[in-house]
Amino acid sequence: MKRRDFLNQALAVGAALTASDLVAEQKQHPMPIVDTHLHLWDLDRFRLPWIQKGSPLARSFVMKDFLTASENLNVVNAVYMEVDVEPGQHRAEAEYVLDICRQNKTPLRAAVIGGRPAADDFRKYLESFKGDQYLKGVRQVLHNDGTPAGYCLATNFVRGVRILGEMNLSFDLCLRSTDLGDGIKIAETCPSTRFILDHCGNMNVQAKDRTQWQRDMERLGGVKNVVCKVSGIVASARPEKWTADDLAPIINHTLSCFGPDRVMFGGDWPVCTLASTYRQWVQALQSIVRQRPAEEQRKLFHDNAARFYGLV
Repeated sequence: MKRRDFLNQALAVGAALTASDLVAEQKQHPMPIVDTHLHLWDLDRFRLPWIQKGSPLARSFVMKDFLTASENLNVVNAVYMEVDVEPGQHRAEAEYVLDICRQNKTPLRAAVIGGRPAADDFRKYLESFKGDQYLKGVRQVLHNDGTPAGYCLATNFVRGVRILGEMNLSFDLCLRSTDLGDGIKIAETCPSTRFILDHCGNMNVQAKDRTQWQRDMERLGGVKNVVCKVSGIVASARPEKWTADDLAPIINHTLSCFGPDRVMFGGDWPVCTLASTYRQWVQALQSIVRQRPAEEQRKLFHDNAARFYGLV
């Protein structure tokens, strides 16, 4: 064997060993994950009108269930996301989950609670939690059947969202994909409020035409007070028949629009279980972004969320 061939072969073996060692290292020390979109509900305690009788979701999903679902995935922190309880239970839901955070016995380190920004007493509601370090924001789901397009642009609603900015709290935008224009308008109207777009703008994985969604996501990506959760979309995939390739176009377009510093992973458990286990969803996303720089992957799964929500 010529000396040059020998050296080339040695380099190739060395590279293979390095790659192999890297895979082994990742298995032994998986990347830390902050899940920014964790639902929990106890149906003995709360009423969730949107859950239909007979649905796989029509049972309680509590922390011990999530810990089982996320076992060995290195979920180091999680952010609770409100679950659209009956409005009269908003305060009880908030107190329940904030108490879990305070106990510091689980990965739950922060909460986005339910609320109605258009309500006359919205400021008073928020002030009742003033000083709670675990409260990070508010969400009102805007894609329910009874919520018309443009609802979030009403004067009272905008006033409430501006109050969130004054109190250094965020607002989660959970809109129909066809209503993303409303998200653009309210974010531009409330520049002092931080917005989080949920679920990649709720684009259905099985939709054939994504043209308008693609354009709206590009516009939203240009609004600097908006970040985006790479979450939720797997729930719209075909149960047991989807692959990572089905999710990749939506995820890659989202990452392109918002860039590596304004995206965060969200599990959307247990809603994701309509089509996927938690593990399958995490591993699918990891496979989709595996060719991206390690720094960008860590930002997506951990660093951006830790910074945005002030987690330590």
